[in-house]
Amino acid sequence: QVQLVESGGGSVQAGGSLRLSCKASGYRSSEHCMGWFRQAPGKEREGVAGLRRGGISTYYAGSVKGRFTISQDNAENTLYLQMNSLKPEDTAMYYCAAWEFCWGDGSELINPIRYDIWGQGTQVTVSS
Repeated sequence: QVQLVESGGGSVQAGGSLRLSCKASGYRSSEHCMGWFRQAPGKEREGVAGLRRGGISTYYAGSVKGRFTISQDNAENTLYLQMNSLKPEDTAMYYCAAWEFCWGDGSELINPIRYDIWGQGTQVTVSS
């Protein structure tokens, strides 16, 4: 059973940076994809960034492209999301997720319905 544990959320002023981490364990497949998603109060969960097969391809939502970077440390089984130039509209609960038998690419990497394993979430709050 895959387990995901996020960390690194917090409060920051606009323009600041945070790095989220997601420690993974229990994979049954090397063909997995991983992604970061977020959900603000009263809004649907949205994809932020996705990564396939240890980083051979990535995809970002337009709202974060150029500011956020997704990466993976295979040796540590840890997924990261480096968030720079944060804006108040980035405030949300951020979730790490795994798509264990991944077959997609491109925008599918940030499609939440493709992901079957989710972490508990970590809160990011950006003040103006």
